[in-house]
Amino acid sequence: MSKTYNSTYIFGITLVATLGGLLFGYDTAVISGAEKSIESYLINPLSQAFRFGNFDGKAFAHGATVSSALIGCIIGGAISGFLSNRLGRKRSLQLAGFLFFTSALGSAYPEFLFFEKGNPTAGLLAVFNFYRIWGGIGVGLASAVCPTYIGEIAPAAIRGRLVSFNQFAIIFGMLVVYFVNWGIADGKSIEWINNIGWRYMFASEAIPAGLFFVLLCFVPETPRYLALTHNDQKALSVLEKINVNKERAKTILAEITSTITETKKAKLFSYGKKVILIGILLSVFQQFVGINVVLYYAPRIFESMGVARDASMLQTIVMGFVNVIFTVVAILSVDKWGRKPLLITGSIGMAIGMIAIAVLSYFDIISILTLIFIIIFTASFMMSWGPICWVYISELFPNKIRGHAVAVAVAAQWAANYLISSTYPGMMEFSSVFTYGFYGAMAILSALFVWKMVPETKEKSLEEIEKIWK
Repeated sequence: MSKTYNSTYIFGITLVATLGGLLFGYDTAVISGAEKSIESYLINPLSQAFRFGNFDGKAFAHGATVSSALIGCIIGGAISGFLSNRLGRKRSLQLAGFLFFTSALGSAYPEFLFFEKGNPTAGLLAVFNFYRIWGGIGVGLASAVCPTYIGEIAPAAIRGRLVSFNQFAIIFGMLVVYFVNWGIADGKSIEWINNIGWRYMFASEAIPAGLFFVLLCFVPETPRYLALTHNDQKALSVLEKINVNKERAKTILAEITSTITETKKAKLFSYGKKVILIGILLSVFQQFVGINVVLYYAPRIFESMGVARDASMLQTIVMGFVNVIFTVVAILSVDKWGRKPLLITGSIGMAIGMIAIAVLSYFDIISILTLIFIIIFTASFMMSWGPICWVYISELFPNKIRGHAVAVAVAAQWAANYLISSTYPGMMEFSSVFTYGFYGAMAILSALFVWKMVPETKEKSLEEIEKIWK
């Protein structure tokens, strides 16, 4: 059977949109190579400022600084619905590109204009965190709008695959920045890395951010947003470029406009609370399994296993390759096997990995087994919850409430991410067994949640999925 859609056009658009995902991954993972330098340059010299009586708040300050971009991610996710509905999906992505670009330069040189280089102060730490939060707003915005954009452009038959490309781009962005960080640090002294190298790590993001902003000028707005804003002719024009058959384009436009006009003033809970609750819980479970602890603190985790710093960053690159390979597994299987089987399988694999790490930690066993179970955990996540959660977020919500519903789900995801990532250093000081055991328990609960509550959406159009909630 011949294809009913223009593959070249669709994949070209998707490639540009997924640059937002690449920047999402790049921005969130760049800290993994720089976090020890930031601790040395900004946190340690101010250690007395974090002491309150007998309480030493340095670990908390370190965790909060490493995770500060996530505050911006929460803000960006929360306002993404408003911006994507007012500015459109395309312009919202361009705004995210601008935020990425300016944050990269600001994080690299936070002393600009107001502070003296080499003289860490509380004000400089605050400004550094501001730039990280600023970039985080871009991440939160891109994390909501990129899958929404792709989901609204993509034909139903390949929507899962195309939205999963966004997760591939996120992971590829992480892999790229692992290489960049390693290349910058390779052969250099710790002193140079702590004074200069970390700046290059942050500044490097400005290159893909600028490219993303420029390329977005050449892609269209989504037909569903154009229909929402009563630009039916423009929507039809985009649909005719996407679909080989022009009559098919007219049929799709009719389906879109019928769902839009049925509920003139749809509010967030117009289709019930269950769809919103499922979106939020998908987001929360994706973070509560502990994936970003592994991604943000990977070099530190490997160093705690007795690996030298250069080798720990190299092992992080190996992890990046594992992430890419298993994300490809998800891309190739999501539209064949369905969303639910992949999520449940991934939850089981993550539970095995984390519970095994907790057991090894309990017996104080530091060996290659730890690395193997970390890889089992991350591989299980990347073939399931990594991409499939974003697929669901892009397609679960009805047209009329999609912008605001996605914003709620994504804001919940980043709030959960911040909670898990910022508490990790403190939790590890309390008990590593409890920490990894908690993540394993969340993986088990996530499997039960998907089995009982989440519908299968494979091969359904967005308008067909909408009927589930009516």
